Amino acid sequence: METDRVKTAISPDYGRYFALLWFGQATSKLGSAVTTIVMPLIAISVLGSSTFMITVLEASVWLPWLIIGLPAGAWVDRMRRRGTMIICDLVSALALASVPLAAWAGVLTMAHMVGVALVIGTTAVFFSTAAQAFLPALLPKDRLPGANAKLQGTDAGALILGPAVGGAVAQLAGAVSGLLIDAFSFVVSALCLRSIRVPETHLEERAERTTTLRQDIAAGLRFLWRDPYLRVFTIHAGTGNLAAAALQATLIVFMIREVGLSQGLVGVVVGAVSVGGVIGALIVTALAQRIGTSRTILIAELGVTPLALLIPLTTDGWGLVFLLVGGLTVSVAIVASNVLIGTFTQSYTPGHLMGRVGASQHFVNFSTLPIGAVMGGAVAEFAGLRATMWIVTSMAVLSSFILLAGPLRKNRFLPTEPPIEPPIEPPIEPPIEPPIEPPAETP
Repeated sequence: METDRVKTAISPDYGRYFALLWFGQATSKLGSAVTTIVMPLIAISVLGSSTFMITVLEASVWLPWLIIGLPAGAWVDRMRRRGTMIICDLVSALALASVPLAAWAGVLTMAHMVGVALVIGTTAVFFSTAAQAFLPALLPKDRLPGANAKLQGTDAGALILGPAVGGAVAQLAGAVSGLLIDAFSFVVSALCLRSIRVPETHLEERAERTTTLRQDIAAGLRFLWRDPYLRVFTIHAGTGNLAAAALQATLIVFMIREVGLSQGLVGVVVGAVSVGGVIGALIVTALAQRIGTSRTILIAELGVTPLALLIPLTTDGWGLVFLLVGGLTVSVAIVASNVLIGTFTQSYTPGHLMGRVGASQHFVNFSTLPIGAVMGGAVAEFAGLRATMWIVTSMAVLSSFILLAGPLRKNRFLPTEPPIEPPIEPPIEPPIEPPIEPPAETP
């Protein structure tokens, strides 16, 4: 039966095009993983910043989601998604390259670092929104789970190698040199995207619409909020990211100043923890087919995430085992659930709404990240780094129970399409009978 869902024209070269997208994303993610290590190291070793200012720097990367996250989806649905992604890559490359240039000239400041973080955060808003909507235009629906698993697995693999590379570069050539790796990776991603040629049918549908930007944003929010699955997934991700941002913003400082690790060893430890993400990407598709997508998400979030409570027990020497076990297993859970939820959103959401629904999700999910990062820094200043680890890991565990509030626990598999709502017909009113007139009088 035909529906009003937008049909996407899939290119016969989708295998080669996905390989290009995959390679470009893998290279870019590797560079970004290097940056996650070297940015706070620059703030610590070059600028001598406080813990709070380091968390402000971390928050600046995510702040654009809070400011432009919602309109970005409507804008992306009005633009060519591939072109948007290329422009974002090139702008990010220029912004990152400015940091080592300023450092070598002796004029690098924390304000410059925060400005660069805001720029790459802004480009990430548009790139992520466009990329999520672009993938269903590139691949048939039945190949989306495998593609998302590959992309998530590659992201996790980058988090293994990237921190180690970043730590080594920081030790040998200085932390600022690591940002040149990330700048080059964005250029590689842009060149790969430039070689992809697929029709973007959402533009044809957009040309026939006369809605305003505000109406487009409202349509995406309305679809997201009314759907019980998307609503629960979004609220869960937003609260989980609040804790995750606080943990990410303070973890490197915790390892250096509380545990006493060197810069090079910090990169190795973060990379080792990220092995869990690769494991999660490798096993999630087969596990979901066997026990069901809904059950896999619940097992990952409720059964594995509580092991995050091992992280605050970390000490030097053999005490690093707590961080490795806790971080690795949580990485398995996060990547596994992200693969399934991401695939569900792409196959479940109508094509013409994909950009707006994705941006609405990201707005809630990522707008809590700058708040969480600043929160982590503030708690660390007043309560200490180890107490902060206990607080934020406990928050992460508690956020998983939000999933029990929706229909996830009632079904073994997630649905593939939203329910078709019957049209609302006006109520049937009884016919209005003419007034009874008295019989005419006879003379």
